[in-house]
Amino acid sequence: MNSLTIGALAKSGGVGVETVRYYQRRGLLPEPPRTGGIGLGGGVRRYGAEDVRRLRFIRAAQTAGFTLEEIGELLALDASEDRARARELATGRLAALDAKIGELQQARTALTRLATACAGSAAGPCPIIAAFEDSA
Repeated sequence: MNSLTIGALAKSGGVGVETVRYYQRRGLLPEPPRTGGIGLGGGVRRYGAEDVRRLRFIRAAQTAGFTLEEIGELLALDASEDRARARELATGRLAALDAKIGELQQARTALTRLATACAGSAAGPCPIIAAFEDSA
């Protein structure tokens, strides 16, 4: 039974109402017809358990690093059960995450080195500030 307002749907998915509307504009969430009311804009849209499931799926996929385009494809694959393509998307996302982790580890190593150099000497300019000024 569809009984949730957009506000209740948003709350159940841990997002704001504008995020739900954005997902609708992007075609990730359906926009149900308005119920009741007279004239243009009359009535209220009602959402159900499937909408909550879909919204939570979108949020979980975003947390895993998928883009909205990839999430749209995953949602379409959900209906077709194309496991090979879903696996391909996941593998691509893993490769991107691994690359990002490598970048973050390099940044951490460099910052650790700079912090150690800064603590090692009180004379002259701070190595941290100098390093950032040199890269600007």
